[in-house]
Amino acid sequence: MSKIPDCAWMRSSIWLKLRAIVPDDLGSVAIETSVAYIVMTTCVLGILGFTLMVYTYSVYQEAARNGVRYAIVHGTDSSNCSGPTTGCGDQNAANVVSAVTSYASAYTAPIANATVTVSYPDATGCKPPSMVIVTVTYTYVPLFKPLPTGLVFTISSQGRVVY
Repeated sequence: MSKIPDCAWMRSSIWLKLRAIVPDDLGSVAIETSVAYIVMTTCVLGILGFTLMVYTYSVYQEAARNGVRYAIVHGTDSSNCSGPTTGCGDQNAANVVSAVTSYASAYTAPIANATVTVSYPDATGCKPPSMVIVTVTYTYVPLFKPLPTGLVFTISSQGRVVY
């Protein structure tokens, strides 16, 4: 029959010193730490989600500007004319839309949620110095589901045809 070990070491001075160093409220420290980590993680993920939303907005804003740049140099004087003027090979400005979508798809995904509209409000169509407006409408899909969904960006850029 085995003998029960003597627990005299628990009553030793080392054990008593260890008990003085380590308090009895370790459980509450663990709970407070876990709550702090949950709050901190939520804040970090919220900041990350907001940063991704701002990044997506800026990519589509620059894509709209890129579409305007394409449209202003591809007026009636260009060999690859884009716009609603008679004689242009691209009456619907599909090349401008393609410039916007190719720019945006290079920096963000998915591009399927975006609608690009190109308009020439002046009566002269795409002849210099006509106005061109490129509008991108994008429904933002957040990375983390607790963030607001269905946020619609409507980004517009305008310029004058110079060539």
